[in-house]
Amino acid sequence: MNICVVGSGYVGLVTGVCLADFGMHVVGVDKDRAKVEALSRGKVPIYEPGLETLVQKNMEEGRLRFTTELGPAIEEAQAVFIAVGTPPKSDGSADLTFIREVAASIAQHLNGYKIIVTKSTVPIGTGQMIEAIVREGAGSRHKFAVVSNPEFLREGSAIEDFMHPDRVVIGTRDPRAAELMMDVYSPLAAADVPFITTDVETAELIKYASNGFLATKISFINEVAEICEACGANVEVVSKGMGLDNRIGPKFLSAGPGFGGSCFPKDTRAAAQIARDQGLKFRIIEAVLEVNEATQKRMIAKIEDALGETTGKTLAVLGLSFKPNTDDLRESPALPIVQGLLDRGATVRAFDPEAMEGCKPLFPTLTYCENAYEAAEGADALVIITEWNQFRKLELDRLYELLRQPLVIDLRNLYDPDKMAAAGFRYVSIGRPEGVPETRPTAVIEPVRAARGRS
Repeated sequence: MNICVVGSGYVGLVTGVCLADFGMHVVGVDKDRAKVEALSRGKVPIYEPGLETLVQKNMEEGRLRFTTELGPAIEEAQAVFIAVGTPPKSDGSADLTFIREVAASIAQHLNGYKIIVTKSTVPIGTGQMIEAIVREGAGSRHKFAVVSNPEFLREGSAIEDFMHPDRVVIGTRDPRAAELMMDVYSPLAAADVPFITTDVETAELIKYASNGFLATKISFINEVAEICEACGANVEVVSKGMGLDNRIGPKFLSAGPGFGGSCFPKDTRAAAQIARDQGLKFRIIEAVLEVNEATQKRMIAKIEDALGETTGKTLAVLGLSFKPNTDDLRESPALPIVQGLLDRGATVRAFDPEAMEGCKPLFPTLTYCENAYEAAEGADALVIITEWNQFRKLELDRLYELLRQPLVIDLRNLYDPDKMAAAGFRYVSIGRPEGVPETRPTAVIEPVRAARGRS
């Protein structure tokens, strides 16, 4: 089957590459000529583990190519996947300008039955809007069907999520379109992945409801962490006790500096606006957003309290991306935290394995370091914001010698408080009792827990 994927950003690129790996012939279309030229050389403009290798493999095998020419790609395709951006407007609602532009182009080049598949996260009613635009532009010359097929990709594990999803959602009223979509995803059907086939509007809402619920779990555990700090309880144990309940589950229950990225902040705001458009109020989602903003401010206060005074202090910040295994800075909790520290007179020395180049235009005054140890040299405290795996196995003896004072503020709870205290550090974490420094260590201290799921 010939497939056109419009938009070669994060979702479009992963979708196109993985569909090509399923055996489809895929053309990725993007208006950005420089991006298309780079992709045509096998160079991927984003950091996602395994993606560049998969791009090169499928290009070499002749199933994947990239172009700026949308019209011919539409005409050759049986299925057109729309994966363009839907950035938030000032009121939090999704800006559908790019969706409308693509729909108008499809209408202009419609030359036979096609399915028009929305991968972008869009508000309820977008499928109807696309159908109206295409019908008005193309008339009755050719039949088509609009399908909602929301993505559930986590940055850092997007290929795994596409190849082994929890479920595939297909929203359409056209039996022929549903059959074609099952053909597209036949490798997943053969692997017994659950499929949900429903109407377009329900499929559109599934995406928002899913992300809203996951964001709710994160905000919930962050409020629990604040209560733990007030009463001396341990949020790690509370989280484990909750997560062992099958009705709750353990994922997205790690206390931290709040959620970020391209999905949760945007989608929760859009969900709240969708409710307002219907004359309703999504009270839980609005509270989730309020808690997330408050959590980020609380992290700044926590750092300030630990230091006693931020003015004139130097801080080593580890992690700038919103999560590990990505260079994505969109809505990263690190950004308002760093800004808050700068506003309070601190100097910041930063290290992130992938996100520093993207951060330099945002924070040109930071000192960007080659590694965690260079960042720590001469700093008054080490602050961990993103849970990259390499930050879980830092050489504590080396850090102790490099830091001006042995203060570690861990906003991801990567280490054991008692062991850090025994290693001579004052260790401040989230929702756990603070360890009191004792003596220098006689052995290397290892992190206490593995990475947990976070979108």
